[in-house]
Amino acid sequence: MAIDLWRPRTLARRGNERTFDDLVSHMFGDWLSPRVPGEARGWSPAMDMIDKKDELVLRADLPGLEQKDIHVDVEHGMLTIRGARQEEREAKDEDYYCCERWSGSFSRTMALPAGIDPDKVKATFKNGVLEVHVPKSPQSMGKSIAVEAA
Repeated sequence: MAIDLWRPRTLARRGNERTFDDLVSHMFGDWLSPRVPGEARGWSPAMDMIDKKDELVLRADLPGLEQKDIHVDVEHGMLTIRGARQEEREAKDEDYYCCERWSGSFSRTMALPAGIDPDKVKATFKNGVLEVHVPKSPQSMGKSIAVEAA
C-alpha cells in the first residue's frame, strides 16, 4: 500500500487547474491573449551558445535589424544584447490588413564565466545574425584532474 501526502481537495483542484491553464497557454499562446507589441510581450531573441575550448560563441537571429540598431555591452560579468526595430507603416486602401511582424525594443542578458576581459569580446553582425565571441581566461577554462588508483 502506497502512502500519499494528504492535501485538501481545494489545493489539489487548484494545482490541476493551474496545470491545465499552463497547457492551454503553451498550446495556443498569443491566440488567447490580446495583440500587444513585442516589447510588452517580453520578446527577446533566441540564442545559441557554443562552448569551445578557448572561447564562448553566442549567436542570435535578429532579422530585419541593421548593425546600428544593435548594442552589445559587457559589465559586471553580464553580457547584454539590446536593440530595437521600428514599426513599418504601410498605408494602402485595402479592405483587409493583417500585421504579425514585431516591432519595438528588446533586451537579453546572460551571465558570463568569471575572469572575462570586456576589452577582448568581439561582436559581428552579418545577414541578420549577431555573433559574439567571448575569449575564455585561464581561470574559466578549468583544469582536468587525473584520478589515481588508491
